[in-house]
Amino acid sequence: MSTLVHLSDLHFGKDRPDLLEPLLSCVNELNPDIVAISGDFTQRARRSQFEEAHNFIQRINAPVLGVPGNHDVLLDRPFQRFFMPWRRYRKWINADLTPRYEDDDMVVIGINSVDRFSWQTGKLTAGRIAQACKAMDDTAARKARVLVVHHPLEHPNHTKKKPIPGAEIALEKLLSCGANLILSGHLHTWHAENFTVESGGTTAIQLHAGTSLSSRVRGEPNDFNLVKISDDQVCVDRLSFNEDKRVFETTEARTFNRASDHQISDEV
Repeated sequence: MSTLVHLSDLHFGKDRPDLLEPLLSCVNELNPDIVAISGDFTQRARRSQFEEAHNFIQRINAPVLGVPGNHDVLLDRPFQRFFMPWRRYRKWINADLTPRYEDDDMVVIGINSVDRFSWQTGKLTAGRIAQACKAMDDTAARKARVLVVHHPLEHPNHTKKKPIPGAEIALEKLLSCGANLILSGHLHTWHAENFTVESGGTTAIQLHAGTSLSSRVRGEPNDFNLVKISDDQVCVDRLSFNEDKRVFETTEARTFNRASDHQISDEV
């Protein structure tokens, strides 16, 4: 069995400093095989914010795989956003915008969904999808295929934001390539469910993290996900910050079939 911690939307520059130590302590105590961060390391892509994010990553005891979020490119400096959008991200976070991790049970593949020209909604180009599909094709059939992308490919009904353009077509293609679990953020709301879109009679699990550190919560606690992947199941624990106890603790738990055709159980 492999374990993965899923963080998202740290938003250094608009973060809660009082959550930093409890979050790091909890993540390191869980001792995951990998920590996946689905974008928005910073609030406004400032150097100081990237430096804070870099220092945070250095204190995580597990390998870290991250992808950019829309807040990780400069919004208010058009020249840099259009012509050098990834310079600071590559320097402080990772030079690779589509990283890959693999162990005995899973492959984790990062997809860059940020569009420098459409800052909020994002974009998944045919090239980015093809690259992810090739990475999945190059993986042994028995391994779980986990994708990490900032913008969700399907939104919960209560969400006002529009999904990424062409999301359904992109999702169908990724499902046909064998995706089992897609991790995302952006909405600052927690969500764990099967996608409504299917390919070949099966679908994948969508897992949204809220925000692990930001003060920009939307009526929900700061949280992150712990994912346990076995040969036939994917178990998801949501760990939320308890303001009274000052710790992150499990508040929801769900179990899915690895085949991703239906959810097995829903526990609190």
